Amino acid sequence: MQLIGDPTGKSVLDVACGEGFYSRMLKQCGATSVTGVDLSVGMIELAIQQEEINQQGIQFLVADAREYNPSEKYDLVIAAYLLNYAHNQQELQEMCDGIARCLNPGGRFITVNCSPFLHFPTAPSYRKYGFETILTAPWGEGTPITWRFHLSDGVFELENYHLNQAMHEEAFHRAGFKKTAWHKPQLSPDGLKLQGHSFWSDFFEHSPVAFIECTK
Repeated sequence: MQLIGDPTGKSVLDVACGEGFYSRMLKQCGATSVTGVDLSVGMIELAIQQEEINQQGIQFLVADAREYNPSEKYDLVIAAYLLNYAHNQQELQEMCDGIARCLNPGGRFITVNCSPFLHFPTAPSYRKYGFETILTAPWGEGTPITWRFHLSDGVFELENYHLNQAMHEEAFHRAGFKKTAWHKPQLSPDGLKLQGHSFWSDFFEHSPVAFIECTK
């Protein structure tokens, strides 16, 4: 949200919106209009159910980020964990092209992503943070990374794919983005108060996630 800044008066597209968590947050923060798109029919159904309860005026659509081509462009596009589902450079390029296509000139794309900087085979255990990262193939471009989350009501897994920084930056450039900036995660005041700095050292010294800011 710090990277996004004040969304007041802006039109926002939330790509891979899931059940609409960030879509609702941005509308509450003053965005003029918010549209959420996701490839999952089930996720969009959940988002629509929440919209029927909250009635914020958010539009939710089933759509592929690589193919979505709205008639009216957006001031801001956000995506929480989208690009790391690209298996290879071609799929990454298609995602970035689709995102750029949705933006007005000067518009921004803000995303949080599986870190392309981290060498996951030598990463520490993140189990104390409630998740683990698991590799089942030799390390390289396109290597699957399994994220196993341990929640109070059970365990679930997601699979992402490793593509390096150069591949990302090439895809952004080819999509028409003029500026790209990488940002490290920050410790929230609540996290600091709850556990202190030392507890979080493994996460921040070997961060498995990275934030990206692109300007068209």
